[in-house]
Amino acid sequence: MTSRFFMSDSESESDSSEGEVIDEPPGISTSVFVFSEDEEDTKRVVRSAKEKRYEELKNIIKNIKNYKKNKDMASLLSSFEDVCRAYSKALPVVQKEEGGRTPRFYIRCLAELDDFIQAVWEDKAGRKSMSKNNAKGLTTLRQKYRKYAKDYESDLAVFRENPDAPDSDAEVEHDDQEEDSDSDNLMDRGPAAFGKEVAPSKSATKVVKGSDKEDEDDDDDSIDWGHDSEDETSSSDGEGGIDSLRKKFLKDKRERDEDDLKKKKKRGQRETKLKDEESDDDGGWETVKKGSSMPMEKPKMFGKDDEINVTTVHKKLNEIMSARGKKGTDRKEQIELLHELLSVTRDNNLGPAILIKVQFNIIMSIYDYNPSVSDPMKVEFWEKVLLKIDELLDMLIEVPDLTIGEQVTEETESLEKTPYHVRGCVLTVVDRMDEEFTKLLKACDAHSNEYIVSLRDEIRVCGIINKLLKYKEEKGMPADICRVYLRKIEHQYYKYEPRAAKQAVGELPTTNDTTLVEMDRLCKYIYVRDNTDRLRTRAVLCHIYHMSLHDKWYEARDLMLMAHLQETIHHSDLPTQILYNRTMVQLGLCAFRHGTIKEAHNALLDIQSGGRAKELLAQGLLPQRQHERTTEQEKQEKQRQIPFHQHINLEMLECVYLVSAMLIEIPYMAAHEFDARRRMISKSFHHQLKNSERQSLVGPPESMREHVVAASKAMRNGNWKQCRNLLLNDKMNAKVWDLFHEADRVRKMLGGKIQEESLRTYLFTYSHVYDSISLVKLSDMFELPYSTVHAVISKMIINEEIMASVTIGASLDEPTSCLVMHRTEPSSLQSLSLQLADKLYNLVENNERILDQKPFFTRGMQGGGYRDRREKGGGGGNWGGRDRRDQNIHRRGDRD
Repeated sequence: MTSRFFMSDSESESDSSEGEVIDEPPGISTSVFVFSEDEEDTKRVVRSAKEKRYEELKNIIKNIKNYKKNKDMASLLSSFEDVCRAYSKALPVVQKEEGGRTPRFYIRCLAELDDFIQAVWEDKAGRKSMSKNNAKGLTTLRQKYRKYAKDYESDLAVFRENPDAPDSDAEVEHDDQEEDSDSDNLMDRGPAAFGKEVAPSKSATKVVKGSDKEDEDDDDDSIDWGHDSEDETSSSDGEGGIDSLRKKFLKDKRERDEDDLKKKKKRGQRETKLKDEESDDDGGWETVKKGSSMPMEKPKMFGKDDEINVTTVHKKLNEIMSARGKKGTDRKEQIELLHELLSVTRDNNLGPAILIKVQFNIIMSIYDYNPSVSDPMKVEFWEKVLLKIDELLDMLIEVPDLTIGEQVTEETESLEKTPYHVRGCVLTVVDRMDEEFTKLLKACDAHSNEYIVSLRDEIRVCGIINKLLKYKEEKGMPADICRVYLRKIEHQYYKYEPRAAKQAVGELPTTNDTTLVEMDRLCKYIYVRDNTDRLRTRAVLCHIYHMSLHDKWYEARDLMLMAHLQETIHHSDLPTQILYNRTMVQLGLCAFRHGTIKEAHNALLDIQSGGRAKELLAQGLLPQRQHERTTEQEKQEKQRQIPFHQHINLEMLECVYLVSAMLIEIPYMAAHEFDARRRMISKSFHHQLKNSERQSLVGPPESMREHVVAASKAMRNGNWKQCRNLLLNDKMNAKVWDLFHEADRVRKMLGGKIQEESLRTYLFTYSHVYDSISLVKLSDMFELPYSTVHAVISKMIINEEIMASVTIGASLDEPTSCLVMHRTEPSSLQSLSLQLADKLYNLVENNERILDQKPFFTRGMQGGGYRDRREKGGGGGNWGGRDRRDQNIHRRGDRD
């Protein structure tokens, strides 16, 4: 049977062929008809593994070169990782073909990449202007390259000796083969195939950079169809089957012409684009400015014939500042224009008012240069803003008949005639400067020289505040003076002055000018003149902190009690609450240095009990469990952190708290050893003791906590010397005690407290063994003066602490200097009464607990009788239970 693809001249055959064509599925006939000739002529090209691997490497190296031109570090990093992986895949081929020798083109790529990384890394100005993504990519690329290049150090050294030498012959031949492979394949296919493939190969060689794959496919298709169209049209006369298939698959002449025009237009656009890119390559790369592409028309300064006066300068100033904050505004250019305007104003002697106004706007523009509120200013702009503020204050002081403030409106401004009135707030400028100084310190590493260099600027900041204070004391309102006073106080309250410490203990007269005297003057002015609670509260806290720092314990304590801050501090803002926490800590440390252990423990209890001292003092963030703190919350908390030079040593703080708890808790535990209702004074101290007791093997103490726990156990056993040696030794001195001012006095005080509390612990523990104890013997045993032993025991008898139980009492026998123990047995009636009192007390406590756990009882009791009972009881829903419980305790004590 004749094939349906070869049509004969007979009608029968043509009819049968048409029928067969119609019956045949169009997809099968189309593919066979159109592509059968191509499939016969096309030859498969077989490439070796070496060619495949080398081609992959060279394609990636081309990408690396492009990214180096663009300085796209992030993409360069990913391409470097790709080329490393590709070379690791090609290693078997290299071992087989090259004998293990690294190809020279690969070594060349590594050497050029090394030179590029070094050049970019040394360009510090360029690195600062990089985006965050590129800077991170450069750092990572540098680290990974150093690690990777260690394996090729010898090859790189050989390459650098002769970098201009050509690559190996095998690689050159491989390149030639790659270049000629397309032409060889085309020649093998014959003239028809060559004619079909010439145009796509040329277009492919032209389009090197960024041509779309879809356009290439469209070009190939248009060239194929255009070449075969004439032959097919000439041979289609009188052939019905072919004509029907051509109508189905081929475009008509008009459509082809339109498509050809479109493709030629696209190809022309690509060629012009390529020429432009090549010209850019020859002429160098142009740096594009970061930000919006909206052009800002630069405001022109004054022309040659323009009259320069205050009005025109003011108008030009408003023209420049009108672009402030708008999209597309070049902030740096705006600052330069304002500087130029300032120089024009000075050259024409237009008066101090317009000069001060331009200077004020320059300062605000420098502040606006930093777009992020949380990030600090750049160092160069920080230096500029300090100089400009200093110059502004000098101008204000030199012109006595000038008033500047927010109360001056634009209508009431007077820039030409005296008295001058200028709109602006110098206090806001100085406050912003102080905030930027704090941001600069928090952005530095606290343990680096950079922090110390930044901290030196505090002298200049304080100098500016003093200038502002001098200006405001002459012309300012009391409210403004209070703000400046508080700004100065906040730079002074945490600093220790030895002269002020000597004045506090009476070694220097109070007339001498020290920080204590100055703080007292500034704070008292705020107490009297300020109308806002916040300034007064912060002034009180700073005053207490400063007095506590210089050991003025009683004055600081009285001021804290008179201010009643404990009741209202939770209504204050967070920075004020942080300052309150810092003040309470400093007050507790001052109480400890004075030997008032209970007051020190009470002051530090709230800060140390929760284990969150670092957060409460704003000295760092504790790691939280998952999703307990959002990113925004963490950012806000970091902004509230205080600079490192204002930190309080947390280890010293914890040690003082634990030692204070030890001196209170150990005698209390000895006195109430068999008491079932013994309360816990310090939970954290008990937690440390329990952790030590859980350990099966306890070695010598190493950390500060271990020293305190070991000292507590020694005191509990009555070994006061071991307790003192565990707390006062070289290791503890270096960690804690040497950090105190007058450390020797603190160590002497602590040793005396340990002896006294050990004596009390001994009497609580062993008083039931003795009938009488000699005070002289106790004095020798604990190496205390007789008067001290007598005072301690007398105080214990007065407070009824010496009675370990109801059966033991004590009295002092003065002639014999003995402590006499008295024992009395209770009668049966007294024993039954005691049992009844205990049962009634337990019953009342159970009722109170039930009422506290079930608050719905109160909803059912809405009558007046319940309210009357609550008001008489005075204690919430407990019906005065706490009062009755306290009365029972007092009755029981009186009966005993």
